[in-house]
Amino acid sequence: MAGRTAGGLLGPDDPAPFGMFNAAGSSPFLLIGDHAGHAIPRRLGGLGLAPVDMERHIAIDIGVLGLGKALARRLDAPFVHQAYSRLVIDCNRDPARPDAIPEVSDGTRIAGNEGLENTDRKSRIEAIHRPYHAAIAAELEARHAAGRDTVLVSLHSFTPVMDGIARPWHAGILHWTGRTDFAHAFREALRGEAGPDVGDNVPYAMDDTDYTVPLHAIARNLRYVEIEVRQDLIGGAQGQALWARRLGRAALAATGASLGGNTAPY
Repeated sequence: MAGRTAGGLLGPDDPAPFGMFNAAGSSPFLLIGDHAGHAIPRRLGGLGLAPVDMERHIAIDIGVLGLGKALARRLDAPFVHQAYSRLVIDCNRDPARPDAIPEVSDGTRIAGNEGLENTDRKSRIEAIHRPYHAAIAAELEARHAAGRDTVLVSLHSFTPVMDGIARPWHAGILHWTGRTDFAHAFREALRGEAGPDVGDNVPYAMDDTDYTVPLHAIARNLRYVEIEVRQDLIGGAQGQALWARRLGRAALAATGASLGGNTAPY
């Protein structure tokens, strides 16, 4: 794989830059997990962080890998997920943005990201960021060529407390522009499943800070939704299974509700 040798960053013992679960899934849904992994290339020496930091929300969207696989099984959908930590490079950021490789995250210093040369940044982009997005694009192009409709479902999770402020929502449904009909229908369907603690554009509002959904869904005029689930609700297999059932039922209900919109292919 090209990412294994780009810039010499990834060695033969490092994981591939993305995973594909249930690749032959036949449903309209394509699931993605920008922050599902927490690997660090061996050449980066742990970025100067303690192992405990790599289990925190600063390094990984806790619970998303298990949730994504459970939801992929329920919906018979492929799940493309990033293997490397968002602290190595954030795949939901334009790689040209300074915060794509953060020097500080939630008050924690990332020593291995300080003072990077352009060549260091480029090697992370070429080895990790670019192959992940190329995999998503290739899947979407193949579906388009086959005349298959696609609904892009981006999975994330959020910490219950940030900067000392509690986040009471169980989940948040994010959307911005483009084909927002599915996201709105999904939000209402999920409220029927999970109650009123399903928020709209919380704990973040989608905007041009986001990279993946605008690049792959909005630009192609695809229906989409970005889902944030609170991490304490999906930290274990039981919670992941529960939320996969809820999200799966809401996705199917929202698909029917949004079919009346413009479904012209990009």
